[in-house]
Amino acid sequence: MTLDRLAAAELDPDPEEVVSTELAVTDDVLVKAFALGPGAELPAHEHADSTNVFHVLSGTVTVIQGDETEAVDAPGVAMHERGVDHGARNETDEVAVFTASLCPLP
Repeated sequence: MTLDRLAAAELDPDPEEVVSTELAVTDDVLVKAFALGPGAELPAHEHADSTNVFHVLSGTVTVIQGDETEAVDAPGVAMHERGVDHGARNETDEVAVFTASLCPLP
């Protein structure tokens, strides 16, 4: 048995595919892992009542926040305040992996 929940996740996307899995779900936090294949995009969205933090674990994720974009290399962290549109895309030829922590849960 391992305490590493990411180790058991199956994150092997095809090009332009987004694969995700829930790593931790409690009454007050949700942590998901995302793998973006080359050319894949997680469309911009917002959470009115929650802060969302991306932790880039491998590769480079182009983080979308409002009208801005920035390439964030692993290891990297991007924080999205409540109510701010945010998303991610992979503009590289390699798979990019990041987690998204949402808290508190609405």
